[in-house]
Amino acid sequence: MRVKLQHAAHVRSGDKGNTSNITVIAYEPDLYPILKDQLTADKFKAFYAGIVTGKVTRYEVDKLGVLNFVAEGALGGGVSRSLSLDNYGKALSAAVLGFELDVPEKLGNLLVNFRTPSA
Repeated sequence: MRVKLQHAAHVRSGDKGNTSNITVIAYEPDLYPILKDQLTADKFKAFYAGIVTGKVTRYEVDKLGVLNFVAEGALGGGVSRSLSLDNYGKALSAAVLGFELDVPEKLGNLLVNFRTPSA
């Protein structure tokens, strides 16, 4: 089944200069391999097409079920150079929760706040 990332993980973020650091944390260990397989650095960058202009590096913390993305060129030149407020990095991390994943039906019980659409 196709679900939004928000049902499989939560996020944290930070920013410095023109770089955003977004961490995606699986709600359950069994969901982490799905995140790791489907949320690649290339797909992450494509999701932010037109916003992230630089390199995206993904760091994997397998024992914690965490993917950490460092996105260069993500903040319009830096928060102090743009008209965006300080929470710009937070907005970017909230946006990635709309990324869609394919999750096997058998793992549906691990998803948070997800209801199968009725037929």
